[in-house]
Amino acid sequence: MPNAANSPAPSLLTTRFRGFLPVVVDVETGGFDWNRHALLEIAVAPIDVDENGLLVVGEVTSSHVVPAPGLEIDPKSLEVTGIDIDHPFRDAKSERVALETVFAPVRVALKKHGCQRAILVGHNAHFDLNFLNAAIARSGHKRNPFHPFSVFDTVTLAGVAYGQTVLARAAQAAGLAWNAEDQHSAVYDTERTAQLFCKIVNAWPSPLPGSDAPTP
Repeated sequence: MPNAANSPAPSLLTTRFRGFLPVVVDVETGGFDWNRHALLEIAVAPIDVDENGLLVVGEVTSSHVVPAPGLEIDPKSLEVTGIDIDHPFRDAKSERVALETVFAPVRVALKKHGCQRAILVGHNAHFDLNFLNAAIARSGHKRNPFHPFSVFDTVTLAGVAYGQTVLARAAQAAGLAWNAEDQHSAVYDTERTAQLFCKIVNAWPSPLPGSDAPTP
């Protein structure tokens, strides 16, 4: 039986977020109502940590999604996202397969960092979480790695840090590059939201490992 004294030190992410792994998620949809409108694209990026103990963006995994039967797509939403439902190279997957595609790297990251569960990070995070939870319920997926209701919202974090709540303006205020032509892609928005989250958290003091002092 391994000696506790020789056990590897817990990951910074485990101690920093009470056993939760931040995973940035962005969805593109056919409207605003998660019970009525279709999920069309989803991307995830687990947060990682570098050799200096700073948060960094992990690899982005994404999937286009076949609209679930009976759900609606507002044409105005397609104008915003630029998604062509019938594009021959879209390679869309059913909701269940799409979820498994993006959940797989999340589970790998959970194991790597010894975290108990993923916590969704998003810009207007409950929008993404509501669509994610609705797709999980529809598809009967039983292995959801995400906390069902807790989130980290970069709208709030950026409002506190930079006085900006719009993703583009918050990213620019943080000194991040922003290309308006690429926004409303799940992959692009996930990357920028993840960079924004890391920039804000890295600037915030964290308690020493094992400290009983509360996080400021």
